[in-house]
Amino acid sequence: MNIQGYQKLTLLDYPGRVACTLFLGGCNLRCPFCHNADLVRTPTAQASAYEDVMDYLRKRAGILQGVCVTGGEPLLHPDLPLLLREIKELGYAIKLDTNGSLPARLSGILSTGLVDYVAMDIKHTPHAYPKAVGCDLDFAPFEESIRILRESGIPYEFRTTAVKGIHEIEDFAAIAAYLGDEAYFIQKFVDSGNLLGDGCYAFSYEEMQTILSVVRNHTPRASLRG
Repeated sequence: MNIQGYQKLTLLDYPGRVACTLFLGGCNLRCPFCHNADLVRTPTAQASAYEDVMDYLRKRAGILQGVCVTGGEPLLHPDLPLLLREIKELGYAIKLDTNGSLPARLSGILSTGLVDYVAMDIKHTPHAYPKAVGCDLDFAPFEESIRILRESGIPYEFRTTAVKGIHEIEDFAAIAAYLGDEAYFIQKFVDSGNLLGDGCYAFSYEEMQTILSVVRNHTPRASLRG
């Protein structure tokens, strides 16, 4: 398992739970605003990361409430179910982050009953997805992942990182109209200094408030994050 590292404690990554976050290497997208660029550029696993993580989770069982498995794109890893099962056997709830590009793998992992919550990125409006993901992909797989989540019975959320240079404010109205009444978060872009592309900037506080106002016309449960 390609574990690149882990954050021992987070109050943000898993809604409503005190959690640990695991970062898996490798991604099939090349989003220019990706703030985890090293997870894309350097997919080689750290030598002792798996043992370190599992040892930490054993020691914190009964104290931490959940584990967020993120990336990169976790669904790229064929041994992901084995990792999730080991975590689940320690008593943790599991949140999976995904970009939604691998619907068959998403369906398969949800069918195991190992995942308790899913967060799926909505990178852009359906017609402008290539601009946000850095490669020429059809929207159909992402649309299928949305359908799978809606029919899964598992709690989920959608989220979009708002990036000036990638998005216009009106794009968020189109995304919200497409999603309808969903749990939807608009995340503030933060330049980590280690991005995959150029020309990416944060919207101002006032602009983020405008985005939220526009989105809530279609998606009343939308919120800002970050």
